[in-house]
Amino acid sequence: MADIEHIKRLVYVSIPFAMLSQDYLSAFVSHGLNAEIGLDAQTLQGTDMERFRVVKRIFSDAGLRVTLHGPFIDMSPGSPDPEVRALTMKRFEDVIRIAEIFEPTSIVLHAGYEQKRYGFVKEVWFENSLATWQWVAGAVSGQDTMVCLENVFEEHPSYLLPLFEELGASGIKFCLDIGHQAAFSQARLEEWLSILGRFVGQLHLHDNNGKADQHKAIGSGTIDFNFVFKWLRDHFTEPPIITLEPHREEDLLPSLKWLEDNWPW
Repeated sequence: MADIEHIKRLVYVSIPFAMLSQDYLSAFVSHGLNAEIGLDAQTLQGTDMERFRVVKRIFSDAGLRVTLHGPFIDMSPGSPDPEVRALTMKRFEDVIRIAEIFEPTSIVLHAGYEQKRYGFVKEVWFENSLATWQWVAGAVSGQDTMVCLENVFEEHPSYLLPLFEELGASGIKFCLDIGHQAAFSQARLEEWLSILGRFVGQLHLHDNNGKADQHKAIGSGTIDFNFVFKWLRDHFTEPPIITLEPHREEDLLPSLKWLEDNWPW
């Protein structure tokens, strides 16, 4: 069993950049928490680059690591509308520019496929999306940073399988968001791991009631995290990148305690 300080050194905790005021920066540093920093459109448009440099120095001076999470609202990497796709790529370009400052372990972006929205143009979406992600892979090729594509509203892992098969050589990996799978997918977690598990480079961990994206503490909902970590132990000799995504401060410590009691490596 790992101790909680060991767990904190291994995992990341999500925090929007807009919330990284002095208080939250101090809290991350004082508690020794690596951060997954969320970048939304307002942050990308309204933040001076020097502010990113200051935050980077604070984390680096404390010996802490970061990952980045790009914007996702209204992003459509496979859109049949070239102007929508161009705006999406512009936002991703902004993230990559900021990544040059932060030197993150990974950049998480949303795969963005929704069967109800894009099912009737699935082939077009796939080709456009593939081109977008190949461009992203090329743009980060000089950085020691992994790009991971996250599931949200995808109801079945088979929707994303052709994309990851094509992107395999690019180094782009799958970020399996366990909470999103539980809340939005029609396929069981076992099926997601069976179909896409070999592409996993990162995990987002949070719990819910299986009906809504609640971002609760691990162990406080209905997700079988013991199964998740048994699968990880059987397939990974060392942990993938793991990010905790509590939406309330009081849900962080119980998640860390659960990991302390159940860490498989």
